[in-house]
Amino acid sequence: MELLINVMGNFNTIIILSFNFMIEEAIAETNYSWLMFYPCLYFFSIWDAYKDAGAEEEKTFAFLPFVFSAYFVTVGVIFSPTLTLFGHLLGPTWLPLLFLPIGLVIGVIIRWVLLKVEEI
Repeated sequence: MELLINVMGNFNTIIILSFNFMIEEAIAETNYSWLMFYPCLYFFSIWDAYKDAGAEEEKTFAFLPFVFSAYFVTVGVIFSPTLTLFGHLLGPTWLPLLFLPIGLVIGVIIRWVLLKVEEI
């Protein structure tokens, strides 16, 4: 499934163009209909590996940082053709990567709040 989404979304081409700072070309090559699936599949796979390693058993709501990371990276993909930071267009590789820590932090905060509420 990852291979299909990677090929149909032109993800490898997008990465190469982005690393060469050819952002407009990367945006033009992007098939957003396919690339939108990538963050959810990727973070589900990471959570599944985390869960299978046994870490999930001892941590309530441990999935939340993964869920919010997937959500915010997907939002980064959505806004990547138009959103600029400090006047620079970052494109479909860099903008979603910048949205990742935001999702992680929000997921950790929401998990922390839910654990505090559960204690009450």
